[in-house]
Amino acid sequence: MTSNDNPQVWDGPAVYVEDVHKSFGQVEALRGIDLVVERGKVLGLLGPNGAGKTTAVKILTTLLQPDRGRVLVEGRDVVRSPEAVREIIGLAGQSTAIQEELTGRENLEIMGRLYHLDRPTRTARTEELLEKFDLVDAADRATRTYSGGMQRRLDLALSLVSRPTVLFLDEPTTGLDPRSRIGMWEVIRELVSGGTTLLLTTQYLEEADELADEIVVIDQGRVIAAGTALELKSRIGGDVVEFVVVQRHRMAEVVEAVGSLSDSEPAVDDSGRVSIRVGDRGSQSIVETVRRLDALGVQSEGLSLRRPSLDDVFLALTGHAAEMADPAPSPDPRRADRQH
Repeated sequence: MTSNDNPQVWDGPAVYVEDVHKSFGQVEALRGIDLVVERGKVLGLLGPNGAGKTTAVKILTTLLQPDRGRVLVEGRDVVRSPEAVREIIGLAGQSTAIQEELTGRENLEIMGRLYHLDRPTRTARTEELLEKFDLVDAADRATRTYSGGMQRRLDLALSLVSRPTVLFLDEPTTGLDPRSRIGMWEVIRELVSGGTTLLLTTQYLEEADELADEIVVIDQGRVIAAGTALELKSRIGGDVVEFVVVQRHRMAEVVEAVGSLSDSEPAVDDSGRVSIRVGDRGSQSIVETVRRLDALGVQSEGLSLRRPSLDDVFLALTGHAAEMADPAPSPDPRRADRQH
């Protein structure tokens, strides 16, 4: 696959990443990752803290250069033609790009100026985005008075001022309450239905399950799994027996007692919930779990049998639970563009 940075003749995927490496001193952040995002699709990029997600996003949005490998966005090479890439992408990072002393309307107007939109186009685009993101009533208030959900919506609106064809969302709903998160999901679905290509990093596995057409899991700078949510879940197969141990001080006894019900070690989270992958022995395993807990005299709650989730897949693939996103927020290409 080659690139001539000519969007008129490019017939490849919206995003193409091949064998990308990036190190910071002795730390290998990316160790040869490959990604493909087809036009109009959503790719969910999952990984634990330090996996390389944010580094990948920085490279894709021209804020870092790879040590080696190739990255094309709509056929434009991020190393050879960063300005051309910035013209067609948007990024809403972990930290919002809004100026809190300005109103929502002023933030959008300034972004339009940075993209060299003429006044009529700028004004029309501002009004359109205020309406789209339900910010009309708050448009002339200082954005420091906005709620977290409103600031996230405005930040996403800012990333769309130039009508990007490819959008990168780095932890877009982190810190939002469940209602605001679901509202943001609806906005994202609408963007994708309109033809936008999206790469999404998230710490919420259910978010990837809800939004992503394809999911890529990275760990320690490498891709360790890729596929649809259904395909990834099918890898571990079977049912999961789950319950909460009330007497936490006896957790070690419980894990030892039920451990032989599965070929893999039971997973235990901070709330005292024990999850056991039991294959196709669901009903039988439920009965046996109750018998063993009763034999120990251990009290449990919420004993249930369910299908595997993305959380189970993540644990099976990485050996640990999903954690918070990479601590360093991604810089915003809209800010970087101001320096060129």
